[in-house]
Amino acid sequence: MKRPLQVTLLVLSGLGLLHASLFTDLSLRFVKEGMRPMLVASGVLLLVLGVAEAWSHQKPAGEDGHDHEDADADADADTDADADRHVDAHGHDHSTVPRIAWLLFLPALSLLFYAPPALGAYTAAREAPKAVTEQRYFDPLPATSPVPLTLTQFTSRVQQDHKRDIGGRSVRMTGFVTPDKGADGWYLTRIIFTCCAADAQSVKVRIHGASALPANTWVTVTGTWHPGGTLGTRSAPAALDARTVKKVAKPVNAYTDALPLF
Repeated sequence: MKRPLQVTLLVLSGLGLLHASLFTDLSLRFVKEGMRPMLVASGVLLLVLGVAEAWSHQKPAGEDGHDHEDADADADADTDADADRHVDAHGHDHSTVPRIAWLLFLPALSLLFYAPPALGAYTAAREAPKAVTEQRYFDPLPATSPVPLTLTQFTSRVQQDHKRDIGGRSVRMTGFVTPDKGADGWYLTRIIFTCCAADAQSVKVRIHGASALPANTWVTVTGTWHPGGTLGTRSAPAALDARTVKKVAKPVNAYTDALPLF
């Protein structure tokens, strides 16, 4: 790969990172909000490196406006060529970059022109739900009705709250639709990033009594716990008998298990 193309790759990568993290919200498809400043800093650093690399290899002109003498230029070129040429013990020349290096342009261009789609129902349908953290004490539910809860809070109360406060209470939760083909109901889902998309986990609540909207549709569901097993134990399903299902806009930061959208 020639030096001008290396400079171009650095600049495109820097611009792609800045486009995704500074000028748009695309970075939130791949990393948590707290990592955004690091992406911006990385993008600026790549731009600086690209500009510095291009500037450092500009040949200075002489006082009369002409380049150095041809003989000196030829000697420098030969020296550079010898320095860039690497031959191993078997006589193989490794001075050229493998063709596969051209694939490095693909992620740089994708951030600028076609970012990969966000994780959604396709991913959630193919993995087991995230195990909720063990919890022994739960604050009393507020008197308001319906009670706004995250999917994790609902699951924890259904399976771990021995006081069974969730029984019979109307709750409201927000997530996206994950179909469950061949079964009764569908899933209200959230995908949660611990750090980035590579460690994404899903939390799901099965919805009964309402027709499923298209996959990845964001909705707010109001309803009551769907009985099954023993409430307050692991045998109780994280499931809801839906009373209302309302379409809502996708939140900007979709990869957290946040409280319902109003």
